[in-house]
Amino acid sequence: MSTPPFLTLPGCARTERVVTARGEFAALRAEPDGPVRGSALLVPGFTGSKEDFIGLLEPLAAAGYRVTAVDQRGQYETGGPDEAAAYELPALGADVRALTEVLAAEGGPVHLLGHSFGGQVVREAVLAAAAAGPLPWRSLTLMATGPGAIDSAEAARTKLLLDALPVLTLEEIWQVMRQMDESSDMPKPALEPDVTEFLHRRWVANVPQALAVVGGHLVAAPDRVDELAAVAAGALPVLVLSGVRDYAWPVPEQTRMAERLGARRVVVADAGHSPNAEQPAVTAEALAAFWA
Repeated sequence: MSTPPFLTLPGCARTERVVTARGEFAALRAEPDGPVRGSALLVPGFTGSKEDFIGLLEPLAAAGYRVTAVDQRGQYETGGPDEAAAYELPALGADVRALTEVLAAEGGPVHLLGHSFGGQVVREAVLAAAAAGPLPWRSLTLMATGPGAIDSAEAARTKLLLDALPVLTLEEIWQVMRQMDESSDMPKPALEPDVTEFLHRRWVANVPQALAVVGGHLVAAPDRVDELAAVAAGALPVLVLSGVRDYAWPVPEQTRMAERLGARRVVVADAGHSPNAEQPAVTAEALAAFWA
């Protein structure tokens, strides 16, 4: 899961519930001090939340962009029902389109970004929108995401979670994950106590049905890059951005995806699966340059 670098909102940002035709979504929203050059909708990945983008809010607002980072349905403070259909890709893509309608009504072009699993959600939104008419976005950014299913090692870990969900509570699963982390030889970043507490609170706030449906998708996701390339060609500029390493989708695989899409490619130094949280200043600079 992504770990935000801090939790204190910058002065330009606020918490809000964005009301759409498909319900309310918990959000962090930032406003520029001067003229607004456009809006950005930031969609988090599996087990993530709007806080994964907290380090981007101030620099993107300073660049002139109104930024909205959301919890997807079933995540953290948005919540959702226990019905599996609510978390299938078409439903989550429809949520993105409903949020886009709200941002577009506020004025200015809307730039769409999806991180990790969120990248496949925004891809679904674009494909569905293309079937209905002109695309409502000025650009699309796929961040640390891939063309189809996650890497085999990550898929194995996700299958462990899928096996545990029917028999353990989220609190029990959290304790197992903590024990696994403590026994691992992998280096562990030092976290502030409030961040550690937040990660726990966010995890147990997930809707278990959402974790099951999304996890099942990730281990068997189809490759729809060619469909997206056909839709985006000449109509939607695309950026593929990642760190220099990624446990979910290998970086070379993301580069090949960018080539298939005819997309701009940015690799952020000293970053892994979450450049938005690990190197927010550099990531924000790359996004603002692309949007401009």
